[in-house]
Order: sequence, then C-alpha cells, then structure tokens
Amino acid sequence: MALSVVYASDTGHVVGALALTGADAPADVASLVGRALPLRVSLGEGRMATLPLNARDLDVAAVDDEPGALAQPLAHGVELTPEGKPKPGLVRLASWTDGIALATDGVTVTVKVASARATPVVVLVSDEQDTHVLTGEIPAQQTQVKLPLTLVAGSAHGVLVLAVGWAGRLERLGVT
Repeated sequence: MALSVVYASDTGHVVGALALTGADAPADVASLVGRALPLRVSLGEGRMATLPLNARDLDVAAVDDEPGALAQPLAHGVELTPEGKPKPGLVRLASWTDGIALATDGVTVTVKVASARATPVVVLVSDEQDTHVLTGEIPAQQTQVKLPLTLVAGSAHGVLVLAVGWAGRLERLGVT
C-alpha cells in the first residue's frame, strides 16, 4: 500500500491522505482535489460549513506508511528538504485544544509555547456565502496573534487554523 498526502504548501499541514493498493497517486494535486479541497464542519441544526482550500495552495507527496495520517491528517505535517522536496516521513505535530477565539473584530490564535522564530498562521473562517482566508504570524518569543475580521456577535462559523508546528484545528466556533 502506498500513502500519499495532500498538504498545505505554506504550513506543511496534511489536509488529506490517500492509501492506494497497486497504483500510484497522481503527482498533480489538481488531479486529486480539483480546483479546491473542501473541508467540512457541522454548525449544528443540519447546517454545514465548507472551508475550501484552493488547489494552488496545496501540494501532494508520496510518504512512508503512517496509519495515523488517514484518521487524523491535521495532526501530521510534511517537512521539506533544503531543495524543497518533501521528506518521506511525516512529522507528528504538537497538539493543542484551546487557543482559538472569535470576536466581532477578529480571530485570536494562541499557542501553548512561544517559538524562537515567527510562527506563520493561516486561518479560514466560513461565512454565510464566503470563506475568509486570513494570514499572519505569531511573532518570535510570543504565543498569540490577532487577525482582523468583522463578525456578528452570537454567530457560528466553521474555522480552520493552521499554525506551523501545531496540529491543524477544524471546528465550529461562536463569536463572543
């Protein structure tokens, strides 16, 4: 069995995994996901938020067998060689359970431990008809970044957070 993963080019997060028997996965990400890879999260009451990751922001890699990547892709990452090629082994990313807050004026992302280097962050927030894509970074030696976005108090949104070095988070959050 061969394992292939689709990953976010900017952060290295695995966002999808595919195990094939007897065939190689296409090397072109668009052949696997089309124009975008939709990640979905329930908003309750039969409503679903779809957070599409654009194919131009994704890449594909053949990697060593890692069964955990099929069950929890966002908990794994792809590391690149100095030449920019994916390494065959996936990295298990640090887990975190709190640290994402939606407010009427933006999204705050707080990680558990500060890094010596800036930590790039990509956040997708669903809205009724659009998906807002926010990018920023947690400054070196700090644990938090606030990304500006206007939201309605009491509303519910699907949120995807990809912070380099930390497991990706896909969940439903309310605006406080």
